[in-house]
Amino acid sequence: MTEGKRSIEFAHDLLETYNARCKPLCRKTQLSQTALDILMFLANNPEYNTARDITEYRGIKANLVSINVDKLVREGLLERIPDTNDRRKNVLICTEKAGAIIQQGRQVQGDFFRSVFAGIDTESLRQFFGVIQRIRTNLDTILKEGNE
Repeated sequence: MTEGKRSIEFAHDLLETYNARCKPLCRKTQLSQTALDILMFLANNPEYNTARDITEYRGIKANLVSINVDKLVREGLLERIPDTNDRRKNVLICTEKAGAIIQQGRQVQGDFFRSVFAGIDTESLRQFFGVIQRIRTNLDTILKEGNE
C-alpha cells in the first residue's frame, strides 16, 4: 500500500470513527453532524468566528455552512452579530442555550481522543506532536516561499 493511500484511509477512518462517536449526541440534540461540527468549531475556536473561517479552517462547503448556521440561529444556538470592523461580515457567537450541547460535545471529543491515543506512551505522544509541529513549520515556510 502506498503512503498516499494509507494517509487517505487514515483520514477517512479517523473522520468516520469521530462521526460515529458523535451520532448519539446528534440524535439527542436533533442536530446534523455538520451543524454539530459548526457549533463545536465555534465553541472551541472563538477567534475563528465567521462563516468564512468555518469554510476555510473546518473545510465545510460554504452552502452547507450557510444552511446550518441559519438553522442554528433559528434554534437559538448561535447569534449573528455585525462585525464592528467590517459591516459586511457577521460574527457568530454560541449562545447560552448552546452551552449544554457544547459541554456534551466536548465530552464526546475528549473521550474520542482518549480512545484514539489509548496505549500510546507519553514520550511517543510528545514525539508525535513534535513531528506535527515540525510539519506545520515546514508548511509555513513553503507558503512564504511561494508568496515571495
